[in-house]
Order: sequence, then structure tokens, then C-alpha cells
Amino acid sequence: MKKLDIFNHVFPTEYFELMSEVAGTHKDMGKRVRGVPMLYDLDERFRVMDMFEDYQQILSLASPPIEVLGPPDLAKRLARAANDGMANLVRRFPDRFPGFIASLPMNAPDAILAEAQRAVTELGACGVQVYSNAAGKPLDAPEILPLFDVMAELDRPIWIHPARPASHPDYVTEDKSKYEIWWTFGWPYETSACMARIVFAGLFDKHPDLKIITHHMGGMIPYFEGRVGPGWDQLGSRTSDEDLTGLLERLDKRPYDYFKMFYADTATFGARAATECGLSFFGADHVLFASDSPFDPEKGPMYIRETIQILDSLEISETDRAAIYRGNALTLLKLDA
Repeated sequence: MKKLDIFNHVFPTEYFELMSEVAGTHKDMGKRVRGVPMLYDLDERFRVMDMFEDYQQILSLASPPIEVLGPPDLAKRLARAANDGMANLVRRFPDRFPGFIASLPMNAPDAILAEAQRAVTELGACGVQVYSNAAGKPLDAPEILPLFDVMAELDRPIWIHPARPASHPDYVTEDKSKYEIWWTFGWPYETSACMARIVFAGLFDKHPDLKIITHHMGGMIPYFEGRVGPGWDQLGSRTSDEDLTGLLERLDKRPYDYFKMFYADTATFGARAATECGLSFFGADHVLFASDSPFDPEKGPMYIRETIQILDSLEISETDRAAIYRGNALTLLKLDA
């Protein structure tokens, strides 16, 4: 069965060289990046990809987010280098990489829309990747909201990748997160909080056909189905310092129904129960195959292999399995079969 991995990460040469030059001392540019050859070494990427039959990738940048690497002018340069480099990889290796996801300079509001439009209309990007916050700002901030209008008009998906640094403490009495809690639990929370802000901002009412793909099977949402369902049906009933009761009346649907409108990927790091939980919540028509390669203990093949093993063993129809592996992506990303 053909497989299209819609969320894995790479640094194209044009971007990697510029990033190393201008942001080489950034704390996340150490062993996390340079210790994973598949991110920047195409020969290593091809070696890993060749381990799997009928396997292709949609390419996206890896963390850290562009907007934390430098000021707006630098972010613009980095975004252009990333997107030009991605488009070059797709042109050179179309059989391996049918498409790419564009990156945006989210700390440069004057350039966000222009780069999104350039990437999609001129370079052929399948959509855009944003993080769960833009250097700390929520995605429903006024200067970011127009991006949703543009992507709805272009009819291309927005991929949401979580972002939270170690400097975000777990407790208010401390100044940083310990034991990588900021990543292990902080990132799923970030994804979920971002999804909630999109829901309550009314973006699905404004754009009913808006397509948003959430990384790591929608963060915490599937597991907390009861909280986003009956729990949020009572929004405002326990809030004493502001009146939230009118918010539910302004929305066309229950909060629960909006969360079901998101898409989710299968990048659960080889967790079968999480995959089953997410598939139960979102449905086979809203789940897409993704590995999150190469951020696994083997630096590339493990998450691909484990995710395939899980999907192959699920008790679902072959039609649903084919949709998750490739069919949903072809439709969503407007790619040829």
C-alpha cells in the first residue's frame, strides 16, 4: 500500500547554511540538530526512506521556529531560503517528495501573507506550517488572523506544530522547565490550547471549509473528549471574573463539533493506544499518515517503522487504511495520484 508521510522534517541546504551562519549559537542548534544527520544529509534521508516500500514524504522544516531565531528581517530571509530550498528538493526528486509545506516569518506581520501566497502560488507549496504560538503570541492575535483568510481562499491546509521552550516553567515559583517536561507534556498542551483558541475565535464559522492539520494526533484533544464535549458545554458556569455564557450562543455549533473538524496525523511515537484513541475521535477521513521522522532514538527509521506497524495491524477496513496512508492527503493537498 502506498504511503505518503505528511509530517516529517528536513533542513534544505539553502536554509541550513543560512541558519548555521546567522543562528548557529541558538541553544536548539546544538546536538538536537547537528546530531541528526537525516535533517540535512540527503544521502542519509534516502537510505532511510529506501527501507520502506512505496514510501514518500511531504517535507517541512524542523524546529526551532523561524521567528525565534532572529528579528523580522532575518526571519523573512530564513523563510524565503527555506521555501526556495524545499521547492528545489521537490523539483529534483518528485518521486520521493511530491510536495512541501511552506514556512512563514511569523514575527514579521507585513510579510506573513505575502510569503504564504508566494509559496503556494509560485513555488507550489501544499500549504503552510505554523507553530502553536508565534514567539509567544496566540494564533488568534489580530495581526495573525488574516493568515486564516488567505489559506481559506487558497484552499490549502495549515499544519500546526507545537512550540514551547525549556524556559517556560512548569511551576510559577521556578524559572525553567525540568526533565524536558516542557516538551513531553508541554507540546501536547500547546497544540490543544491553540486548537481551542481557533475554535472560540469562530474561525470555523467564518471559514467552514478551513483545513487545519494538527501534529501528534491532535495533542490532548482525543483523550479529553469528555472535557471538550460536556465539559465545555458548560462554558462560563464556573467563571466568576468574566461572563463567558454569551460565547456559546455566538457559535453555530458545540465546541465539541468544531474540534472534530480538525485533521490529525499519526505521529504518536509508536503509541498504539494513542493512535486508536485519535482515530476514534477524528475518524478515518480526518487522519493522515505521518511519522515525525527523524526525531526518534534511531535518528530516522524507528518512528516510520513503528507507525506503519500500528496502522497495518489496526482492525479497520482496507479502504480506511488506504485513506489514512495516502488518500486523504492527496485530496487535502490537491496532489495527483
